[in-house]
Amino acid sequence: MELFKNRSSLHGYVMFMFLTTLSKGFACEAPSSPQCFRRKAEATVYTCEWSMNTTQSDMTFELYFNETKFGNIKETFHNVVEEQLIQSRSVMIWVEAHIGNSTCKSPKTSVILQDIVKYEAPQNISASWLKNNLSLSWIATEKYPAVAEVWFRRDEHPTEPWGKRIISTTINNNKDQHQVFVVNLQKSSAYQVQIRHRSTMVKKPLWSAWSQVVVPAELVHEPNVTMTITHFNGTRKVTLTWMPMPVGAAVRNVTSNSSQCICTKTVYHNDHTIYTFVSYSAANISVIAKNDVSVSPPAILRVPAEPASDLEACNKTLADEEINRRTCLEWYELQDASPVPKNVITLTGKMGKRKKKEVRKNLKDYIRYLYFEHRCQHGRPQTVKMCFFYQKEGVPLKEPQEVATFDETDISADLSWKAIPLAYQQGFLTHYRLCWVKISSQDEPEACHNIPASETRYHLENLKAGSKYNITLAGVTQVGEGPEATAIINTKPGKPMNVWLSFGLLFVFFLFSTTCTVVLKKIKVKIFPPVPKPVITDFIPHQSKTQEILEKKEEVHDELTLLKLYPEGKSVSEEAEDVRVVRDEWDDGTDEDVDHDRSTLEECSDDCSSPGSTDEEQRNSKGEITDLEQVDNELAMLIYKNGLVFDMKTELP
Repeated sequence: MELFKNRSSLHGYVMFMFLTTLSKGFACEAPSSPQCFRRKAEATVYTCEWSMNTTQSDMTFELYFNETKFGNIKETFHNVVEEQLIQSRSVMIWVEAHIGNSTCKSPKTSVILQDIVKYEAPQNISASWLKNNLSLSWIATEKYPAVAEVWFRRDEHPTEPWGKRIISTTINNNKDQHQVFVVNLQKSSAYQVQIRHRSTMVKKPLWSAWSQVVVPAELVHEPNVTMTITHFNGTRKVTLTWMPMPVGAAVRNVTSNSSQCICTKTVYHNDHTIYTFVSYSAANISVIAKNDVSVSPPAILRVPAEPASDLEACNKTLADEEINRRTCLEWYELQDASPVPKNVITLTGKMGKRKKKEVRKNLKDYIRYLYFEHRCQHGRPQTVKMCFFYQKEGVPLKEPQEVATFDETDISADLSWKAIPLAYQQGFLTHYRLCWVKISSQDEPEACHNIPASETRYHLENLKAGSKYNITLAGVTQVGEGPEATAIINTKPGKPMNVWLSFGLLFVFFLFSTTCTVVLKKIKVKIFPPVPKPVITDFIPHQSKTQEILEKKEEVHDELTLLKLYPEGKSVSEEAEDVRVVRDEWDDGTDEDVDHDRSTLEECSDDCSSPGSTDEEQRNSKGEITDLEQVDNELAMLIYKNGLVFDMKTELP
């Protein structure tokens, strides 16, 4: 151990002894028997392949064809041209591996080289679905059919066993491809597929190496796309968003295409969103999804043209002028009220002069067009002009449609109609001309009125009751007036005034006049107070009664004495005093009280002159006549009450 001063010296000695032992006869692992073949039947080069488990870098190989040796081979394959080999007879082939001084030999194999062909592994495999059958295609090694072995299983079930099919291929001469069909699969599922093939043109073909591919499910449905439109200055931004496709479909990308005459490649793509820009004219956008085996049906989204209801007639266009390459003109032929044009004429700056001339000749006279003028600004289409256009105008070919009258009264009527169809207008309507004349009347001239072209109703006034009118209506363009539509109006006869309305007016007039009279009287009283007038009581009934009494002849019997009875303990003076009290009460009472008092006095006078009085009483009554007359005189005096003078004096016979 003294020879090894340190550990590194010991390690070097061990390695030296190991290599010495290996070089003296350490047994190496033998390589596999070589396979020698051509890649196709017409090839002139043979390829020999073998395999080794070891990865020694200093290993060399020698390839033997009988006694012919090809040495100093560093790889596990070697190419030999056919001139160096015996092809049509059987030969023995083997491989010797050399590691240091050790040699290992593979088993010897007897082969006829010209009978052996081994294709390359299938390259550029493409797949597609045809119903539930899977079509597999790859580049053809030879222009002859081959045999393919296909293994498959569903990608979402990696533990299930492989399905195996051996199928003869067909040749697609147009594409130089081998093609096979694997039937009875599920196109809605993705599959793992392994495939290899071999030649059918030699006696002992060899299987190629395996190629593996994942086949996605077929895209059966179009993308579920939603569209939003944002307006800019003459440009519309269209945002397309779609729902995620099924996982098994393995969508690789989604593309869109727009039918615009300029700036058609303005597409910006995200995972589930596409941004594109379109002009104000109509555009069709198709969105499709793609994977490695199929293309989805297109989702067609129609972007309508901007509404043209408020547009005016074109005052100037570029129809007869030269346009640059960044300008596009469009004419939409409008034959009816439908927003979808019947025909579209497109003129771009990229067209040649002859093509532009042909396009301009396609414009028709008397046809209304919706004119668009587009330009490409900063890579985006922009509409700079939009208006209605006529190549040449004429008079309308038809009259206004469905002219009708309604709501006729004794002095008015309403008229309605439908506009002249666009195909028959032949120009821009400036107005409608409406005329009416009373039938069977030569005194009244025809009256006419111009109605704006946008109107479809009119109210006729100042007609005569119970009359018949002839109506004519025609459309007018700048060129002239078109055919007339006719109608008849029968006004209703005049109606008498409603009776209840008359009564109501009379009542209102009476109420109004009464109110005015009362108000005026009150105003008159306040401004001119009334002059009091004396009120003379009508004593005619009493005078008649008194006169009748006086006319009777008084008869006084000798035995009868008339006496006036006075209340007990009351003298004539007191009676007079009572009369004065009655007068005072009269001042505060009514005329009826005065009449009552006078009647009382007259009754008293009658009682006093009754025939039952004694002579003495009669004499006493004669002595008291003065007092009664005094009472009568006082009653006949003028009495003032509230500023009014009443003459209460009565005429006695």
